[in-house]
Amino acid sequence: MINSAEMLYHRIKTLKKSSKAPTTILVSLGTCGIAAGGNPVHDALLRTIAERKLEHAFELVKTGCMGMCHSEPTLEVINNDTGERTFYGNVTPENAAAIIDAGQGVAVGIPLLERNWYCPEDEAQTDRSKQIQARIVLRNCGRIDPENIDHYLAAGGYTALAGVLSGRKPEEVVQTMIDSGLRGRGGGGFPTGRKWEFAAKQKSTPKYLICNADEGDPGAFMDRAVLEGDPHSVLEAMAIGGYATGANMGYIYIRAEYPLAIQRLRIAIRQAEEQGLLGKNIMGSGFDFSIELKYGAGAFVCGEETALIHSIEGKRGEPTFKPPFPAVSGLWGAPTVVNNVETYAGIPAIFRKGVEWFRQIGTDKSPGTKVFALAGKIDRVGLVEVPTGTLLREIIFDLGKGCKGGRKFKAVQTGGPSGGCITTDDIDVPIDYESLVALGSMMGSGGMIVMDEDDCMVNIAKFFLEFTLDESCGKCTPCRIGNRRLYDMLQDICDGKARGDVQERLRALSETIKDTALCGLGQTSPNPVLSTMRRFADEYTAHVKDHRCPAGVCTKLISYHVNDNCVGCTLCARNCPVNCISGEKKNKHAIDQSKCIKCGVCFNACKFHAIDRV
Repeated sequence: MINSAEMLYHRIKTLKKSSKAPTTILVSLGTCGIAAGGNPVHDALLRTIAERKLEHAFELVKTGCMGMCHSEPTLEVINNDTGERTFYGNVTPENAAAIIDAGQGVAVGIPLLERNWYCPEDEAQTDRSKQIQARIVLRNCGRIDPENIDHYLAAGGYTALAGVLSGRKPEEVVQTMIDSGLRGRGGGGFPTGRKWEFAAKQKSTPKYLICNADEGDPGAFMDRAVLEGDPHSVLEAMAIGGYATGANMGYIYIRAEYPLAIQRLRIAIRQAEEQGLLGKNIMGSGFDFSIELKYGAGAFVCGEETALIHSIEGKRGEPTFKPPFPAVSGLWGAPTVVNNVETYAGIPAIFRKGVEWFRQIGTDKSPGTKVFALAGKIDRVGLVEVPTGTLLREIIFDLGKGCKGGRKFKAVQTGGPSGGCITTDDIDVPIDYESLVALGSMMGSGGMIVMDEDDCMVNIAKFFLEFTLDESCGKCTPCRIGNRRLYDMLQDICDGKARGDVQERLRALSETIKDTALCGLGQTSPNPVLSTMRRFADEYTAHVKDHRCPAGVCTKLISYHVNDNCVGCTLCARNCPVNCISGEKKNKHAIDQSKCIKCGVCFNACKFHAIDRV
């Protein structure tokens, strides 16, 4: 039990002095690492160490995601004498012996990964020409055991909370957050300090803090990775926020589809309570703060703060008009602060290192870093954390290494289904809130879905709109009916049934929905439609006027025909799933258009380029 700040500092000092094995092996065991086979790799390493009686020489640690999802299972070998770190990717259980044999050297025959990030909080290296990523939010992910509170303490955990509770007034803590310029990382980028200030000024009690962990954007997994890899950072930040605003109770609203994150949060809360870092009279300060988990059923709309609050209250997860804002009247009518996982996770570093340090990173209007989940047709899927203002080109091509298979980059959807598409014309835009909004997109929670030359942008807009339709609560008419009409028009375009003025009608209805929908989900739902119409007008024109899909995706606008290159090899006929191709061997074949299902199997199977897709 840690009963005072002095006891905490002593505990951390003792942990840092405790002897370590000469070599530490960190095994990435977030959800992606486990799914890729990380547990058998860990077990093989553990077994090899035991068989060779090398427990004194190696420390094996289970960590959260290292961000290198493209190379899972991944692990890191650290020479504790020299500090040298070696990353391995695509590790198999059979590689265990080679890694142990190498000891503090480099195992031969196992893919090495390049480290392209640094931690500004504890590393002097800040050369952006060599290392694009700067990890503040993810600083502990992949570096500590998330189920062992001693690992978090040894990394300086809970010292930010101790500093706050050791003589700083709540209004001083709020002012620190205002001065830091930290903006909410969950969507609109509202200043975190201002939100805390609004709640702190309310005279009514009780007050509440909520962590929004209802991450529902397609292709987004930032919050999950933080909760799986560094749950104590969120708990510590929530306690700081509770002290600053006068709240004694916090809730983490997390979707039930995140079982590993839930498991590790439960462990972290229990350990923090056992150590006196949560609960009654934290570190002898007289401040009480407790945290409970609340589970969501996966409704995307519950990521909107008022819908989330209603869900916690046991009501239907629907948004309500604002004002009043939750900071004035939120959970059970009490002042409530709602921030997302990433926002909280970066707060302890601000209090450890100071406002001036934090504001040196990123841009003046958006200081700090932003975590992005790279997904879609990108070569290196994974998590990256970069200073705000980093160029989109650096993220897509330097960190993500471009599109898979050398395909041509076409667009990237930022901000999830509420964002917009950005093309090569704007690839050199700095990633910050204002720049993305100016392009008709948004920062959102940080999902980036990359598309290549084989994607149809009309179909992409239809995909995101279909997601919004499925997830809409249906409370307001613009979202419930308006988006259905948008979807129907897009479906007609993809089916070749649209009238000539459909683009004008799409644009007019989209603008009406943006102006009249109740919540942020409805107001931003037309963004994918508007951005693709603006940047890929030629594709819409091809669909509507020429009844042609340039990317060959919309099956009802495609037909396959045999050309004169056909040598009669019968390969297309043998592969056709509906037997619609006829012809004798060594003679030109023909496709029965009335039976063809437009699957493209013949086009892909032909070795002589004898099938035209038109």
